[in-house]
Amino acid sequence: MKKQDADKFPVSRTKVVKGTRHLAREKILQVLAATAEGEISLDDVFPHVFFRQFTFDTDQPSDKDGRILRQDEVFELEADIPIEWATEDLEYAKRVLQKTAEMQERSRLLIDKHSKNWDLERIAMLDRILMNLAIAELVACADIPIKVTINEVIELAKRYSTDKSGVFINGILDAVIQELTEEGLITKSGRGLL
Repeated sequence: MKKQDADKFPVSRTKVVKGTRHLAREKILQVLAATAEGEISLDDVFPHVFFRQFTFDTDQPSDKDGRILRQDEVFELEADIPIEWATEDLEYAKRVLQKTAEMQERSRLLIDKHSKNWDLERIAMLDRILMNLAIAELVACADIPIKVTINEVIELAKRYSTDKSGVFINGILDAVIQELTEEGLITKSGRGLL
């Protein structure tokens, strides 16, 4: 990395990305994937992913001390471009992440129950994470239509997981939605939902 690049690190001063609900879902996926093994905390990952706040000293390369990416990885992934978030999109992200944590065990049981003939350990990790995200959003966000949640998660699956993930996730979520609706856990309200 060039000296002039290091001077403007950690975030670009020349570019900014406008946050959207779609981008927030993608960032939630990244946070959930980064914290899935429990080696990194949500408190470390969230500011890194959503606000591009990096925690490392530019003079001492080390894989420890709370680093998530090295400087060269940040530039390569264009992770140095800050994102401007609307308050409502940040609140949405925090609500979904909190609900995902609260429902982690319940989501695992639902996915296991409705993935007949599939060993839960054989389901792609990202598929499990995406279904957890969808279940949390379905329960926590009364203003988001069910079809929007399903379509967004399937789009993320097509982009980040396997070729068959979208169909698999759709099938599992259909059964999960029916069960959660019958239990009264999925209730939708708001313009266009009543």
